[in-house]
Formats: sequence, C-alpha cells, structure tokens
Amino acid sequence: MGWSVMIGRIAGTAVRIHITFLLFLLWIGFASWRTGGSDAAWNGVAFMVLLFACVLAHEFGHIFMARRFGIATPDVTLLPIGGVAQLERMPEKPMEQLWVAIAGPAVNVVIALVLIFALGATTDVQQLAQIEDGRHNLIARLASANLFLAIFNLIPAFPMDGGRVLNAILAMRMDPRRAVQISARIGQGFALLLGFLGLFGNPLLVFIAIFIYMAAAAEAQGSTLQSTTSGLSVSDAMETKFLTIPVEADLAHAVETLLASSQHEFPVVDAFGKPIGVLTRDDLLSALKTKTPDAPVSEAVNAGAPSVHPRDSLDSALRTLNATGAPAISVIDEQGRAVGMLTTQNVLEMMMVRNARPEWNFGRK
Repeated sequence: MGWSVMIGRIAGTAVRIHITFLLFLLWIGFASWRTGGSDAAWNGVAFMVLLFACVLAHEFGHIFMARRFGIATPDVTLLPIGGVAQLERMPEKPMEQLWVAIAGPAVNVVIALVLIFALGATTDVQQLAQIEDGRHNLIARLASANLFLAIFNLIPAFPMDGGRVLNAILAMRMDPRRAVQISARIGQGFALLLGFLGLFGNPLLVFIAIFIYMAAAAEAQGSTLQSTTSGLSVSDAMETKFLTIPVEADLAHAVETLLASSQHEFPVVDAFGKPIGVLTRDDLLSALKTKTPDAPVSEAVNAGAPSVHPRDSLDSALRTLNATGAPAISVIDEQGRAVGMLTTQNVLEMMMVRNARPEWNFGRK
C-alpha cells in the first residue's frame, strides 16, 4: 500500500504503518495535551498504541487462519481506521471464508477476557463503559475497546468481518457471485446510514462510511471480475501484437517506440527475446527528466517484473498483477521468450465484451 513504511516482520508477514496513522497519533497526543496537559497526552498516545497492537493481533488472527487453508499473507498495514491484511487470495469455500472472517474478532474477544480476568474483582460494567475517559484504568479501557472491536467488526456490512460472515453463510445457500452482490449492497446501505449519523457530530464516522461504501463497491466489482475470468487462461486475454525494446537500446529509441504505437508498457528483452523487465510510459517520462537521451534504457526499466505463461489461469495472472502493482506483465513461452503481454486494460475489455455478449467464446484456436 502506498504511503506506508515497513516496521518489521511477524511470522514472515511484513508489518507496515501508513503515514496517516502517524499523523493520527500526533493528533491524539495534541488533543489530549490541550485538555489535560503532558500526562494526558502521553496516556492518550500510549492507549492508542496499545489499542492498535490489539488491532494488529486481530489482523494476524485472519492471517494465521488463512495460512491454514494454504493462502499466503504478504503484509498487513495499520491505518487510522484499523488494519488491512493482504491475502494472496480469498478462500474459495464458504466454510473457509467463515473461519477466516471470524478469526479476527475472536482474537479481540480472547484479549478482552484475559484483560478482564487480570482486573479481577475490580471490574464492573460501568468501568468497562468508560472507554474514552483517560482517568479510568488503562486495562479496563483496553478490555472494553477489544469488546467494541469484536462487536463492531461483526456488523453484517461488507467488507467488515461481519459482512464476510454473512457472505459465507449466503454462499452456502446460493450462487457465490449473487451472495457477494447481496452482501455488498447491505454493506453500502450500512455505510449510508453510518455516514448520515456522522453528519450529526462525528466526522470520523463519515470517513469510515466512505471507506466502507467504496470497499463494498470494490468487492462487488471484484466478484464480477472473477466471474468474467473464471475458466479462462492468459492466452484468452493477452495482447499478441506488441512492440518490445532491446535492453541495449537508449532512451531515445524508447521514445521513438512509444510515439510509434499506442502502447503504454513495453517488455524490455535481451538478445534472445527474453524479457528482463517492463518499461512503462510513466517510467520513461520520469527518466527523461533526469537522464540524457543516450542513457541506456536499462536505467529506467522495472527489472525483475514477474511473467506468466499462456496456459496459466487468468485468475492467477490477475493475482500476480495485483500483488506486484504492475500495470502489465510479460507472457513467455517454454523457452522464456516474450510472446504476449497482459494488462489490466485487457481484462476490462473482456468484461465489456462479456457484458455485451455473455455467450461470447473467448477461447482462441
């Protein structure tokens, strides 16, 4: 995720903090200082750091459960509104989706119970309810915060955990694509309600509502995309008429190639036609601002970009595209030579064709 920095790894998963999270901590410290001085500021920041440690534990609940089903988990990012664990793919079986979804809130429930047990006889409902009052016991506030996280995340609104639980239950009883569409609509409806409530005094709710609405729409679009690409191979969508740039060429040659075509991405190949990376239009233009036209194109290319084979499934190729953030990937044959390109635009065009003609056969003879 952009604007994030890695602070370490836990069990092989990179832990990142978004820059807005650091700004959020500064805001918490400043707001607490204005109302209660330096002690309140330190207490406020300490509480938020501990709270987000619990959020991180919540996300690793999802991560470890996903790994049980063979799903890789490259990283997790902390944002002011919570954490986002990146899974290589979502579980395909509804029951697996259910287990992954409830694992996060289950971690918060366990943390809350441990903290309540640690408080012992000093715990009462009123104490747990004072989550915003910095004068109350820090452990009690953390316990109540974890209970709140568990309950809030189980609200049946996509893409929150409760929405995924609802989607998994629906998918057990109907077509999974229809289940996603229904869950996404419920999530968007909840987002509109949350945003409306936020207009009456809590701007943070409006921000959360916008995030939920957009994320629910993205889930619905992703489901449509998955149904479009299901059963298709890379060869069904790849570009076969494309230009390449020799690795020994200079930037001037790359500019001429760019202007002579409508391509925005070019495989950079060696003398044997094997791609060593992809040169995008934006990378080329950026290089021209700092380098001379006779500079080698290898200084601007995104070396080591992944590649796929024509017979690979289109679903797996799209996961590769999304995981790397690359606008295009090279398609290679058994000898490793570039025989095509796959871009997000290719897949979008397939979606438009399938929407116009659902019966269209994309298979190439």
